[in-house]
Amino acid sequence: MPDPRVVIVGATGAVGRVALQVLEERRFPLASLRLCATPRSFGKKLAFRGQDLVVEEANAALFAECDLAFISASTAASRELGRLAADQGCVVIDDSSAYRMEPDVPLVVPEINGDDVGWHKGILSIPNCSTTPLVMALWPLHRVNPIKRVTVATYQSVSGTGAAAMAELDAQARDVLAGKQPAAEAYPHQIAFNVLPQVDAFLDSGYTVEEQKIVDETRKIMHAPEIAISATCVRVPVAVSHSEAVHVELERPMGPDEARALLSGFGGVVVVDDPATSSYPMPIDATGKDDVFVGRIRADASNEGGLVMWVVSDNLRKGAATNAIQIAEEIVKRGAWLRQPV
Repeated sequence: MPDPRVVIVGATGAVGRVALQVLEERRFPLASLRLCATPRSFGKKLAFRGQDLVVEEANAALFAECDLAFISASTAASRELGRLAADQGCVVIDDSSAYRMEPDVPLVVPEINGDDVGWHKGILSIPNCSTTPLVMALWPLHRVNPIKRVTVATYQSVSGTGAAAMAELDAQARDVLAGKQPAAEAYPHQIAFNVLPQVDAFLDSGYTVEEQKIVDETRKIMHAPEIAISATCVRVPVAVSHSEAVHVELERPMGPDEARALLSGFGGVVVVDDPATSSYPMPIDATGKDDVFVGRIRADASNEGGLVMWVVSDNLRKGAATNAIQIAEEIVKRGAWLRQPV
């Protein structure tokens, strides 16, 4: 079987650059790699496997010469380029919210629902970067003891908004420490030395778009439309890695020891949980790693038989680039990218 020809759209962005690293680290099999971005990046060169690759324009002719496309761009760009690429026979793995809830588009975390790649129709989606670590922590429990209800509060890093927000956090921190008034552009308010209980726009329900994504995407990935979910998403002054406080109500009581054993035995999850030594997951420890880290596993004092967990994950890697490449690995393993003869 030949190796696929691959293109990354959004290659110069925060997730695109990490995708290049992950492709190289995982030795992803590819016949060729091409890079695309916005016009201001045309002609730039990015290093990959000892070569300098030139950033090109994404268009129908380029997609016709590729087999797999990773798209990490705005939702509007994904809507335009995703269908364009699929129409040229190029299988799309999209990082935006453009297609996630469409019935004919698989929304995939390979450790949980890898089989769903088998029914794609040219486009697959990866979940939101706050959904992925949540379902990775829920699934090992749910598959042996169905989950009835989840309440989650997220503490999301600024890299989830992009490189400009990361730069703004740095600039604001310097301004505050220098006694200057910081300027806020990426968010409605100052993020340095502050937290914002708003991630994305508010809906009529009072929840934000981000919070609704967690609800809808979790149910779709886990094939569990009956789970009751409530989320509160908070932006925090952390560069990389999202954290989550998760409260779980299960069908039958489950003790912390059983939960630790189930989580420890699930690939892609690492348990860091020793209160005696103040050992628990932190963003600085998760950054640069592909695993989802879980700690502070304890009985829920407000709900007999319920559990509480603390979950941390690198939002640029498992929350985005790594998960997309794992989906591609599933597709390649199944030969699900091969062009059909006309």
